[in-house]
Amino acid sequence: MAKIDVYKQDGKKAKGKLEISDAVFGTDVKEHLLYASVRYQMAKRRAGTHDTKERAEVRGGGAKPWRQKGTGRARAGTTRAVHWRGGGVVFGPTPRNHGHSMNKKERRSALCSALSQRAKNGDLIVLDDLQFDAPKTKQVTALLEAFELTDALFVLSERNDNVERSAKNLGVVTVLPSEGVNVYDVLLRSKLVMTKAAVEAVTTRLGG
Repeated sequence: MAKIDVYKQDGKKAKGKLEISDAVFGTDVKEHLLYASVRYQMAKRRAGTHDTKERAEVRGGGAKPWRQKGTGRARAGTTRAVHWRGGGVVFGPTPRNHGHSMNKKERRSALCSALSQRAKNGDLIVLDDLQFDAPKTKQVTALLEAFELTDALFVLSERNDNVERSAKNLGVVTVLPSEGVNVYDVLLRSKLVMTKAAVEAVTTRLGG
């Protein structure tokens, strides 16, 4: 098991190092699974509420516009046919679920790959703890400056209202509890900041 330095909120090193599981933070990076997992997540986020009206749903057009024969014009049964102005849309989008399936083992492997990539590139920072007395944006800003970060994903062992509200106004920071960590958010931010408790929780969750 590899060992990693542990830091305090002010950017200074804490005593001792933390052992991280090779099964979670030291696996081979499988880029095809990273792509598949992000595609899986983004597909499930789509609302799928887009809709167009078919000829049966467009209002009007119940009467035959002119008689079948004798007018010299092409026969027509309704003014709501798809080739008429104001008619229905043929093969248009309808409400549906865009989600697709992905194997559970593949999803786990993809998350381990994302975490391992951050660890191997030196983009993983472990804090002994992360606590704020009150929700203030300047506390998160100070933390970013202490570690010279431009953007980051903060992973906590459990939800922390003060930390979440402190980072809410910063578009470059995402805060997640350990059970919510996912491939998309790990790859979205250039740095991954985790508390010691969060590392243990994620390791337990992924079977490390």
